[in-house]
Amino acid sequence: MQHFSNNEGNLPLSKFELMLKTNTVYFFDSNEFEEIILFYIDNGKFSLAKKALELGLKQHPSSIILKLVKVEMLILDEKLDKAEKLLDQLQEIEASNEEIHIQKATIHSKRGEHQKAIDSLNTALLFANDEADILSMLGMEYLFLDDFDTARFNFAKCLDVEYDDYSSLYNVIYCYEMMNQHLEAIDYLKKYIDIKPYSEIAWHQLGRQYFSMENFNEALIAFDYAILIDEYFIGAHLEKAKTLEELQDYKEAIAFYQATMELDTPTSFAYLRIGKCYEKLNDTKMAIDFYNKTVHEDPLLDKGWLALTEIFISHGNYQKALYYIKKALSIDEENHIYWQKLGEINLNLNLFEEASRAYTKCIELEDDRLEMYVALADVLHFLGEFNDAIQILIDARKKYKEHAEITYRLAGLYFLSQKNSEGFFFLENSLKINFEYYHQIREMFPTVFAREEVSCLVEKYNSSK
Repeated sequence: MQHFSNNEGNLPLSKFELMLKTNTVYFFDSNEFEEIILFYIDNGKFSLAKKALELGLKQHPSSIILKLVKVEMLILDEKLDKAEKLLDQLQEIEASNEEIHIQKATIHSKRGEHQKAIDSLNTALLFANDEADILSMLGMEYLFLDDFDTARFNFAKCLDVEYDDYSSLYNVIYCYEMMNQHLEAIDYLKKYIDIKPYSEIAWHQLGRQYFSMENFNEALIAFDYAILIDEYFIGAHLEKAKTLEELQDYKEAIAFYQATMELDTPTSFAYLRIGKCYEKLNDTKMAIDFYNKTVHEDPLLDKGWLALTEIFISHGNYQKALYYIKKALSIDEENHIYWQKLGEINLNLNLFEEASRAYTKCIELEDDRLEMYVALADVLHFLGEFNDAIQILIDARKKYKEHAEITYRLAGLYFLSQKNSEGFFFLENSLKINFEYYHQIREMFPTVFAREEVSCLVEKYNSSK
């Protein structure tokens, strides 16, 4: 239904608003009331919509149209039981009214009863003249059920009804993506383009599918077509820039990222990607400049602060890196990667206790990679907290079993703790697991491996190889 606006000099709306101002009563037919109510709903003027509905039902107490509008208002107010009761009454009067079944589907969907919603929508289809909206709603209900293939089928039927329904086209491709059927998506888009070759949306979507399959040359061609059809299509420029990055054509990528900023307001994402491109081109000054523009544009974009952190780490400027990683952590303190970076920076600044706390936080955040356990154990070892280091490695051993990086360290730490029997136990195991790793680990425990009894054990295993 096409709603009017109060800028169109519409007589029913002007007359209704005059009626409210003068406190007089005018007569409107039910369709006019419906238009007035829906206008107010669309413009967020719910109190006026309710007033119009109240007056409308007084003038037309048996109007199915207005009662259906009342159902819509009740649903907006989350009064689902009342809305359903009214719909049941209306269904007894006019069971073939498709809108009754559509509104029932809306109620079921809001309650999470998606199969019931589907049943109601299928009933609505039996009476519908225009199937497209109902098919789209069916597609959405199947999405809620993670039935992507049936959802795709319904969205595709929407396109059979209206070929320019880009919302349904997006949803068809989304369903293919959720099923990891990128080749099928490509085939579908090619058939679509055969019928509608000047659809920049279809070319753009085709490029995205090629990109996801890492077929970057074909993706580039598709994005080029999208831009030829619509030179102001920002999404196509952006995707082309990303594709050029993957093809390591960083100068061209920068040009297309900059094009997106000429077409519309500059974004932190474009600034960040330009910075990454300059970094790949070894232009550190320009990279830092664009990373600074990134965080200026969006101070809450933690990835911008991380990029600054990493570039200063790579150039050994750990003081600046420390400042920037703390900025990232102030935005997302639950990100284990940031805590790992903080640990690495603190180590290089000889701030061992701070490094210990950072690596501990990584493990608390369930970053259970072996390197995290080992890094924390090594820092604790350096701080002389041997028992804590042993406990960390025991925890790591539960996950990684007999791993040389763990068992050699346990051997060294037990010897340092004067627990020689445990030290020999783990040293023997370590030599059996990976003798060669001994050459790396002895630098960490020089006093341990200088002991005569330890040297004898190592020599014994070396001679038996």
